[in-house]
Amino acid sequence: MVDFGDRLRNLRVRDGLTQEYLAKKLGVTKSTVSAYETGTKFPSHKVLLNIIKIFNVSSDYLLGIESKNNEIDLSGLTEKEAEAVINLIKAMKDR
Repeated sequence: MVDFGDRLRNLRVRDGLTQEYLAKKLGVTKSTVSAYETGTKFPSHKVLLNIIKIFNVSSDYLLGIESKNNEIDLSGLTEKEAEAVINLIKAMKDR
């Protein structure tokens, strides 16, 4: 099962955002974004709402209550590996 941290990381990588860039958009530190993604911290209500707006997803999806049929679980991959998978998918769609 994909948890909040994995979903956040997948969305961030999907959109080509760095942890540092997302942190600036959310008004938190890069290490805080990293903690969200590893599951050692959970965002405040205000930050959670900003994440929902930035990635244009439902709270149900982000919190794991609802899933998307075409979601790809990138957990366990390095950031470079995950980006490579996303870029491959984009290239296939552009054909």
